[in-house]
Amino acid sequence: MKPIAHIRSAFPAKFGIPRQAGLVKDLKAKIILEPEYRNPEALRGIEGFSHLWLIWEFSQNRREGWSPTVRPPRLGGNARMGVFATRSPFRPNPIGLSCVRLERVEWDGPQGPAVHVLGADLMDGTPIYDIKPYVPYADCHPEATQGFAPPDIARLLKVEIPPELLDRVPEEDRAALKGVLAQDPRPAYQRDPERVYGFGFAGLEVCFTVRDGILYVQDVHPAPEQPETRL
Repeated sequence: MKPIAHIRSAFPAKFGIPRQAGLVKDLKAKIILEPEYRNPEALRGIEGFSHLWLIWEFSQNRREGWSPTVRPPRLGGNARMGVFATRSPFRPNPIGLSCVRLERVEWDGPQGPAVHVLGADLMDGTPIYDIKPYVPYADCHPEATQGFAPPDIARLLKVEIPPELLDRVPEEDRAALKGVLAQDPRPAYQRDPERVYGFGFAGLEVCFTVRDGILYVQDVHPAPEQPETRL
């Protein structure tokens, strides 16, 4: 197999990316098809679907060998579960699956047609192997059980950003940034209230602390220049 596309997202590194697709609905990303697949006919009919499945590669987690058990972050990294009972990136084959909302198709442009999506949980430059439509009659199962990973609304943090720091974030990115921060980007096993965390987002470096269920943004400044992606 070979990639049919790569994604452009707000995240230059893994830290800060939402743990699942769809958790931050304002998060914008753009799928750039490889030149040989930039044929508008390949996307004919796609605008009739509200959501898409993306099949992609955990390109930053390539490793030799595999383990039958992993430590899911949801369990604080203290318990092991079978790799096939988790969504861990450390798998025999580093394949990811994400359901995203289709925002629009950019038919014209130097890299068009390009697919704009919302809610993606992918790092900038992630290779995509396929795009498939989400069809509710087959893909939606309201009666499904969730094992050890039920939604944990209580984990959402209150986010406080001083107005002078929020002004440094482009207006179109503010809701997405607040959504990412509310999800608590910290590793599950790190809960030091004095520690200052930082991650890259949309060309910015966002620094924050967390105390008593409140995330305080300490600084927002231009991120160090990143190596250009292949896009």
